[in-house]
Amino acid sequence: MAEAQKLEVVKVEKAKVEESKIIKSGSFKEGTNVVAELSVDEKKALDELKQLIQDALNKHEFTAKEEEKPVAEKKRTKERREKKRSKFLRWRIQFLEKSIRKFDFTPNGINTFVQVIDLKNLPASSKMEFRQASSQALNLLQDNYPEFVAKQDDQSFPERMKSKFVFASPSKSAETLIKYTAPEQVPVQYGGLNREGEEEFTVVDDVTGVTIKPKTKHTIGFPINKKSSLVWELRVVGWDVKYGAEFVPTAEDVYDVIISETRKVSSADETVISGRFETGNPGKVVLTIGSQTFKKKELLYRSKLNLDFK
Repeated sequence: MAEAQKLEVVKVEKAKVEESKIIKSGSFKEGTNVVAELSVDEKKALDELKQLIQDALNKHEFTAKEEEKPVAEKKRTKERREKKRSKFLRWRIQFLEKSIRKFDFTPNGINTFVQVIDLKNLPASSKMEFRQASSQALNLLQDNYPEFVAKQDDQSFPERMKSKFVFASPSKSAETLIKYTAPEQVPVQYGGLNREGEEEFTVVDDVTGVTIKPKTKHTIGFPINKKSSLVWELRVVGWDVKYGAEFVPTAEDVYDVIISETRKVSSADETVISGRFETGNPGKVVLTIGSQTFKKKELLYRSKLNLDFK
């Protein structure tokens, strides 16, 4: 009996010692974040974990690569692009067909139109896709309306396609457009004289074009025979000229009138110069434009005489 009790006491003491070892060895280091307190084996395991993470980062295993995107997502992206392109093509073809319907093939009718595409603000990443869509629209038009397309003028686009397209940089836009359409039809922002909200002149008022030789002066005279009001507007492609205006009366006893002092005009100053002069004396309004460079200049102008002036 005594031996059994002694054996039981020994077992209890041994159990307490084991429990003490577990508490002493495990609980203290379980939540530590101090490297110095880790054992050699724990430090080794930590270093191996760091190396594994670094290898994964180097291989970009935590970020999805373009080629590893799910097939479904790629398909949706492609479908969205095709949908946008299809919408653009429908709009483009519809616009071209509306323009064609306005044609009048009688001897004096309108049988041409010019389409200008300004790509100045088009993102570089979209230029290739736009070019492909635009070419597709052009091909569809030619298939359904053979030989209708002569040239298409694109602004601010690299000179790569030469078949049915005419490409022009911003500095050449006015010169290029005037080759294919009348200046009164070309919007002012592209070098013409067509201004929205213009009261004095419209697209039916013809524009006269004159080439000014380098380093020379060119004069324009508007005769006035009776009491009237004269209005005019002009622009020089590229500017860098001197401009002045005066009224020269026919009668010798009437003084000349300076309408506008001679001044330098650059491209940054103004796009179009407009003027008005009212008089009751016969004579003529003389505009003087002097070229300041060694390049030829294209002068565009028009005028209108109001004989009902009171």
